[in-house]
Amino acid sequence: MKLKKQYICTVLLILTLGVVSSGFASDKILSRWSKTNHYENDLGNELWITATYYASEYVEALVQSEAEKNLWTADEAEQYKYQLLKTLNLTEYIPIFIGIDNRGPSMHMAPFSDHITLWVGKKKLQPVDYDKRFNFKLQGKRDGFIYFPRYDEKGKPVLQGVKSIRLAINGNVSPITMGKTIDYIWDVVDDNPEKLYTGKAAARLELDRLIKRLEKLNDQKKELEGKLAEVESELQQVQKRVEELQRQ
Repeated sequence: MKLKKQYICTVLLILTLGVVSSGFASDKILSRWSKTNHYENDLGNELWITATYYASEYVEALVQSEAEKNLWTADEAEQYKYQLLKTLNLTEYIPIFIGIDNRGPSMHMAPFSDHITLWVGKKKLQPVDYDKRFNFKLQGKRDGFIYFPRYDEKGKPVLQGVKSIRLAINGNVSPITMGKTIDYIWDVVDDNPEKLYTGKAAARLELDRLIKRLEKLNDQKKELEGKLAEVESELQQVQKRVEELQRQ
């Protein structure tokens, strides 16, 4: 009996250590890609700005962390991953999440796209889309996604062969950071978003894409059928007129 109790305690201890170790690893990965800058002026006003780059290992760690936190089943974790990948749209964009906590004078950032730049080597990228709430005067907290193009105008991946990227926010958006540069640097050389597109979540995303493609093809088919009907109608009219003339 005593041996049985000791065995159960040992198993529980191993399982607990496994969970703690796994959680610690996830936290370490999450903190590597999510960086916070803190600023303070002479009046005691403070500003925190967090920027998160959604690297493939960050996405995997985030899914794992949320699954452990919420005690999700494998299907629930896949559903979360599916929704996350749908929001990120990594096949087209480089998404970066910005979180601001401003405990000082109002920030003025409109248009936000003019105040934020992603440097990829010597290339200067501007957002193709972003949360428009960043354009409004801000005191307190606000967060949202900024999307940069993943491909250049020739269709070449902008991150190909790149070791690191730098996100720069104009410090003049806040009196606290006036004249300063707000920078975030990530090492992206080993990042590979393609490996995220496996399993059920990837299959659902592929299904979504194919359904949209089907809708587009059906629209094109209707358009072509309409044009064909017009041509056939005109053909009949011409044929009828030809026959009329031949009878004269």
